[in-house]
Amino acid sequence: MKYKAFHKLSYGLYIIATESNVTDLYYIGNTAFQVTAEPSQIAISSHKKNFTTEKILESGIFSISVLKKEVNTSLIGEFGFMSGADFDKFRNVKTIKSVSGAPIITDSSVAWFDCKVVNSVDVGSHMLIIGEVLDSEVLSGDEPLTYDYYREKYKMLAPKNAPTYIEKEKLENEVVPESESKPEINEEHEHVYNKENGTYTCSICGFQYDPEEGDPSSGIPPGTPFEDLPEDYKCPICNAGKDYFKRD
Repeated sequence: MKYKAFHKLSYGLYIIATESNVTDLYYIGNTAFQVTAEPSQIAISSHKKNFTTEKILESGIFSISVLKKEVNTSLIGEFGFMSGADFDKFRNVKTIKSVSGAPIITDSSVAWFDCKVVNSVDVGSHMLIIGEVLDSEVLSGDEPLTYDYYREKYKMLAPKNAPTYIEKEKLENEVVPESESKPEINEEHEHVYNKENGTYTCSICGFQYDPEEGDPSSGIPPGTPFEDLPEDYKCPICNAGKDYFKRD
C-alpha cells in the first residue's frame, strides 16, 4: 500500500466549533463534507480524544467555518495544536451566533455553516458526526484553503488526531512520480541557497523551515539560512521559538 496515495484525496481546512456551559470550543478539521441535499446535511470526523468532540455530542450543535486560502496562520496554531481544555481559544477572534447558538468564527473565513447534530457513528479512533444545516452564509469571494495547499506551503504533516494522520516514517521512503509540468525557476534566488543547509522542522507542530523559500509570512526572504533568522523568530503555525526547531 502506498500511503502517499491518500494525499491525492481532496480536503479543505475548517474551524469546527461548539458551545459549552464552561466556554466556547473549537478545533481545526480537514474533514467536512455534504452528505445529503434534502435535508442539507454535513458530516465531520472528530477524534475521540479531542476535547471538543465530547462537547459537540453533549450540546448537539456545531458550526463550520471555511478558511480562506491566505489564512492567518496564528489561527492554525491555536485551533490545531492547542487544547481548548487549557485556555480560551476565542479570546483573539471575532465570532457571531446564528440559529443553534454555536459560536461561528468569521476571521479568515469565506463561508460558514450552523448545524444541529442528527446522528453520530463510532468509526474507531474518530466519531463521524452528521449535522443538519440550520443556516449558512458566504463571507468572501476569496479562494478557500485546501489541505494540499496548506501541506505544500508549510511542509506540514497531519496532526496525530487528524483523520488523515500518517506516520512520517511511512512516507519518507515512498517515491511519487514527478509532475509533467516543470516548476518555474526564480533566477534571482537560484544560486543563493546552499542545499547543504537543509530544512528545519518545528518539533511542536511539524512546520518545516526551508531556507530556499524563507518565510514570507514572517518577513523572511528566500535564501535566508536558519542560523541567520532573528533570535526572536517564531514558528508561523504554533508560535514556538527557534529552540524548538530541529535540523532534518
